[in-house]
Order: sequence, then structure tokens, then C-alpha cells
Amino acid sequence: MALDRRAFLGDSASIAAGMALPAHVRPLSPPGATGAVGTTHLLELRTGLKSLFQLDDAYGGGDVRSLAVRHLRRVRRVINTGKYPDTIGRQLQLLSGEIAEHCGWLYYDADEQDDASRYFGEALTTATMLRDPNLEILVFSSMSLQACHQGRARDGLDLARAAQDRATQLGSPVLQSLIAAREARALALMSDGKAAGRRMSAAMQLVEREGRGRPSPEWTAFHGPAELGYAQGLLYTKLGHHGAATPFLRTALEQQEQAYGRNRALYRITLAKALVEGGEVDEGAAHAVGSLEHLEEVESGRVLRRLGEVTSALRGVNTASAQEAAAELTEYAQMKGAA
Repeated sequence: MALDRRAFLGDSASIAAGMALPAHVRPLSPPGATGAVGTTHLLELRTGLKSLFQLDDAYGGGDVRSLAVRHLRRVRRVINTGKYPDTIGRQLQLLSGEIAEHCGWLYYDADEQDDASRYFGEALTTATMLRDPNLEILVFSSMSLQACHQGRARDGLDLARAAQDRATQLGSPVLQSLIAAREARALALMSDGKAAGRRMSAAMQLVEREGRGRPSPEWTAFHGPAELGYAQGLLYTKLGHHGAATPFLRTALEQQEQAYGRNRALYRITLAKALVEGGEVDEGAAHAVGSLEHLEEVESGRVLRRLGEVTSALRGVNTASAQEAAAELTEYAQMKGAA
């Protein structure tokens, strides 16, 4: 029996309430003798953000974004009504910027780009105010993906390079690898295959240096062999080399952990699209239909957009398997749209 995603999210929100989500379920731990917000409260609020990361990884941004907005409001209420020393105040402001960025990410994943841009802008304002390079890197790198998603590859490249300039100064190889892969994506969209290949090679070399330099930020935990394989496969698809893309996409899907449900769905649909466009129509159609199993638990506008691209590719192929798969995908998309 398939898991009821919405029921699970409700249960997860209740569980997360014990870690500071949402506000009406459980109040902050009582202030100390001074009545001030302290380290304990800050840790509770930060753990709430961590729980949002986990829900996003599993289910995508569609259902999670409302929880994130509520958490952001809660932190801002603490900032504006609480009593705390300056050191705690700075950490609260930084946390609000990180949550705003994550709200932007969730709306980006839900393919609601105007709201995503608004939250990214709020996060960047906080990063500028605090002069915090870590938050700047996070925001710039997310905005780079959004720009590429919207067909603004040059903006995507400039944003990724701005993130890379700051990441190089911090000296975290995994972080630099992640951003190099995003530079490569933008360059591929600009049809600069040679430069894209160089940045992708740099991304792979950098991740092998994990353990050297400064530790990578917690939000980069998803970046590893599976993500790099997907990035390499996607680079080839953007350059039109679909046959070269499929081995990387297969390996990425095999290596991706079960906890990353949204990414597993995205990887399999991207593999299906590469197979269809590379002439392996029957296998691509099978993967496209098989991806619906992953989508039962995922709410992601980005993933549904990719599913639409696969459906269009299948409709353009005059074979029984392609037409049957396209019809099934169309029916599923209509059902999701009516949900």
C-alpha cells in the first residue's frame, strides 16, 4: 500500500514541532531567569530548519513550502519581540536568512518562480546586511539554478561565478565542487561545451579532495557521486549528446540514496528523456512510466515539468510503446493538476 504523503507530512510536522516546527504546536522552551532568548532557543529553531531540509529531500517543495514560511515567520517574530544579547541576535538574523533562502528553494522546486525570487531577495538582503559570505554563497548558487531553469543561462553563470569567488576564499572543496557543477550547467546551456567540460572536470576533482580544507556546509550533504553523475549526464543532454548521457544518469539513479525521493524521481525521468531522445524509445518509455511510482510521494513542479518534456518527446515517436506511455503520462499529469 502506498504511503499517504500528506498524512505523513502532517505527522512529520508534529514530530518536527518537537524540534521547533510549527509554532502553534509547541512553544519555545521557557526563557532563562533573565527572560532572554538564549542558545537553547536558537538550537531549537535551527533544528526546525534541518527538519525542513529532510522533508524537502524526501517529498519536494510542493507540500513543504508552507511549513517553511511558518517557520520563517516564527523566527522573525522572535527577532522582533524577544530579548537577547547581540551575539544571539546576529545568529537569529542569520538563521532567518537561511530559512528565507530555503523558502525560495522550495518555491523554486514547486515551480512558483515569482515567490522564489522574492524569498531569495530577502535572504540576499540579510546576507548583505550581515556581510556573511556563507549565506551569500548559498543564495547565489540557488539563484544560479533558478536562472538556468528560466532560460537565463548568462545570469546563471554570473551568479555561480559570484558564489565560486566566495567559496574559493573559504576553502571548502565540496562546496567548490557543487558550484563548479552549476557553472558547467550554465555553460552547457550557452552551448559552450568545452568550457562546460572543464568546469565539470574541476567539480569531479574537487569532490575527491573531501576532508581537506574547511568542512563543507550542512546544506551540501546531497552533493556526492550521485549528484555529480546526474550533473554530468544533464550536461551531455543539454549539449545534445544523449547517448553519452545515459550511462551517467543510470549510475546516478543507482547511487542515489532512498532518502532523496525527489531527486530519485528527477533522475529517472531525466534518464527516460535521454533514452527517448537517443533512440532507445522502448526503454525510455518504460522508465518514464516507471517514474510514476516515485512521483506518488513527491510534489515538485520541476519534476512535473520534466515529466511534461518526456511526454512531448514520446508523442513525437510513432511507436506503440511511445504512444501508450505518452497517454499514461498525460493521464497522470491531468490527475496531478486536478489534485
